[in-house]
Amino acid sequence: MNFTKLNPEILQEIKNAIGEEKVFTDSESLENYSHDETEDLRFQPEVVVKPTTTQEVSALLKICNEHNVPVTPRGGGTGLSGAALPIFGGVSLSMEKFKSIIDIDTENLQATVEPGVITEEFINAVAEKGLLYPVDPSSKGSCFIGGNVAHGSGGPRVVKYGTIREYILNLEVVLPNGDVIWTGANTLKYASGYNLTQLMIGSEGTLGVVTKIVTKLLPKPSQSVLMMGSFSTNEDACAAVSAIFRAGVTPSALEFMERKGVEWVIKFDDIKFDLKDDVKALLMIEFDGDDLDDIFKNCEKTNTVLEEHKCTEVLFADTAQQKEELWRMRRTMAESVKSNSVYKEEDTVVPRAALPKLINGIKEIGSKYGFESVCYGHAGDGNLHVNIIKAGMSDEDWKNKLKFGITEIFELTTALGGTLSGEHGIGLVQKEFMPIKYSEIHLNLMRGIKNVFDPKGILNPGKIMPNPPTP
Repeated sequence: MNFTKLNPEILQEIKNAIGEEKVFTDSESLENYSHDETEDLRFQPEVVVKPTTTQEVSALLKICNEHNVPVTPRGGGTGLSGAALPIFGGVSLSMEKFKSIIDIDTENLQATVEPGVITEEFINAVAEKGLLYPVDPSSKGSCFIGGNVAHGSGGPRVVKYGTIREYILNLEVVLPNGDVIWTGANTLKYASGYNLTQLMIGSEGTLGVVTKIVTKLLPKPSQSVLMMGSFSTNEDACAAVSAIFRAGVTPSALEFMERKGVEWVIKFDDIKFDLKDDVKALLMIEFDGDDLDDIFKNCEKTNTVLEEHKCTEVLFADTAQQKEELWRMRRTMAESVKSNSVYKEEDTVVPRAALPKLINGIKEIGSKYGFESVCYGHAGDGNLHVNIIKAGMSDEDWKNKLKFGITEIFELTTALGGTLSGEHGIGLVQKEFMPIKYSEIHLNLMRGIKNVFDPKGILNPGKIMPNPPTP
């Protein structure tokens, strides 16, 4: 791609439009915005810009579109697919100043927020009004709601409540040429032409920059119960997952954790948990609602299913503190694995009943190529995070052979009816695997959509789409 390098004249034009105090070219800023949580990748922007209004974002994109300067939108920097990395330099467009919860509409059960609001702060703000925003990714304490929209994020409670796609009603978006649109309407139904709101969700900042978000809200359940089932094999734990739903119950969360991940969390995060020697996998199952009797009936049905699938022990969290400790164990697992070893994280998703075949296959592929893996994730919706551990692999094999193992994991995922990512997105690091799932017909449709929105290709270039095959 042939982009224009940022010269002093263009830089001054940006400063005049946005304000000099919002434009950063110092070495510390450029380094800070050269990476996110994606392994050890570094790509320095030429400038970091932190606008505060939709009009400023519009002015910035007009300038960059006119001069053919690449722009990479950025949220909280917690991404795991490299989508926020400015791989062609240019502008790193940080949305961190867009941090206002504009309105919480308790009559219509809606809220309007800016994209730089930290997800957990939004969850807490609506909870104070007795409402629930159920999208809660593990990084909710630091990720932005705008980044969640960009990646189609989920989290543990997707299994009952659905992904962020079910909660976004309308978006204010600045297009790459600087035009500003609202994508839909603040209504629960929408049958008025193409649904641009859903197109923007999961587009990873390649089609437009979101500047306002209208979300749906729910009444907040007053009760919850958390139970933990122990298993002597991964396969038994995974097989129990779909059986729970077939028994006619729907947990509010159903998480899988492999033993090695739990061991690392206990060590890394100093969590007190009695991990028995014969336990190889755990299922963490939560039910919520307003009627404790109904919740306990669901727990009883679930307990029966767990026993039928060789569950060795079932524990119940008796206090709010115990619940929080168990959730902390799950939420800090990614950080614990990251602190322990050189690793690479993949985000697989399959139909629930295919989970035993998926985890078996992952272990077999690891044995074939010489890497270990720690698996955990949102088993209730078939979403398994696979942390590939370098372990005894040589540096040469890690660099040159690992991609073949990852290719086989995605081939397996696709063969089982799944896809390449459940919630982390494609970004930079997964785009080479897109042809495993999608034909050139499918990919060319996506490229065509990108070209309609962004004919110059300035917005988050080099993400999602693999290069077309050479004729």
